Amino acid sequence: MLKKVLVAQMALLATLPALASELVVYSARADELLKPIAQAYQDKTGTKVTVISDKAGPLMEKLKAEGKNTKADVLITVDGGNLWQAAQAGLFRPINSTVLKNNIPSHLRDPKNQWFGLSVRARTIFYNAKTVNPSQLSTYADLADAKWKGKLCLRTSNNVYNQSLVATMIANHGQAAAERTVKGWVNNLATTPFPHDTALLEAIDAGRCDVGIANTYYYGRLVNSKPAVANNVKVFFADQKGKGTHVNISGAGVVKHSKNPAEAQKFIEWLSSPEAQKLYADRNFEYPASVRVGAAPLVARWGNFKQDFINVSIAGQNQQKAIMLMKKANYK
Repeated sequence: MLKKVLVAQMALLATLPALASELVVYSARADELLKPIAQAYQDKTGTKVTVISDKAGPLMEKLKAEGKNTKADVLITVDGGNLWQAAQAGLFRPINSTVLKNNIPSHLRDPKNQWFGLSVRARTIFYNAKTVNPSQLSTYADLADAKWKGKLCLRTSNNVYNQSLVATMIANHGQAAAERTVKGWVNNLATTPFPHDTALLEAIDAGRCDVGIANTYYYGRLVNSKPAVANNVKVFFADQKGKGTHVNISGAGVVKHSKNPAEAQKFIEWLSSPEAQKLYADRNFEYPASVRVGAAPLVARWGNFKQDFINVSIAGQNQQKAIMLMKKANYK
């Protein structure tokens, strides 16, 4: 009798769905952006997704310290410089994915396929429409011209976004030209550098400076919360007659010591899908990394622009050169 009961129970268990997989994601993205996207994947697949959030540096140090004992499966962070550093530290394993190669353009992913861009932000010029005619604007280097003396606002040099911009300038124009530009920027500052892009954009709105450099998604967030800002502060896409506007990414890779690498890869592939790309675009005013998905309506109103198609990994390769250059130029 007992044997028959056990057989029946085993047969019943065989008809039940398998236990859902679990993923642990280390994320340097804001919780209000990533957690709803992770929840959407969980609802769609049944895979439990646990998001552990922190800044990029501490997360990378955590992965180094944990080594083979880590519970993390995926690392998501911002900026090609940070992703390059993580790859150099041996924190990723290569991803052989036709899906990701088809969805993500080659300049937005690691040449060795260790990480892939998932969203794009342009770091470009913003100006006060009351004091500046857009015909006066052209390139990042032009902001070093004396005509902008006392009119330029910048974010601090210790921010990775500015380091990546300067790193790309070094690659595109050479060390000497990049140094002349950064020195010119410093000479033209209207005030001390700001701790974040939002404060910089608010300073342009208030008339404290005429022009500045910021990421587009910060502008999108600000205009979404304070629509009147768009009356004064406008976006200008730099270098359209040259290399194109500097872009950077948020991106992800499979952690080297992931216990569930196949599911981790599926998660990143899903993040590159039209469904997830639209969530990124609509929630955070970033550009989708996939060319198959359009920008959110507010972002689309800014118009199309030519990107600089240099591989974003250059931001990491030239990061130390950029930091030293900015220090030499007395860029605080």
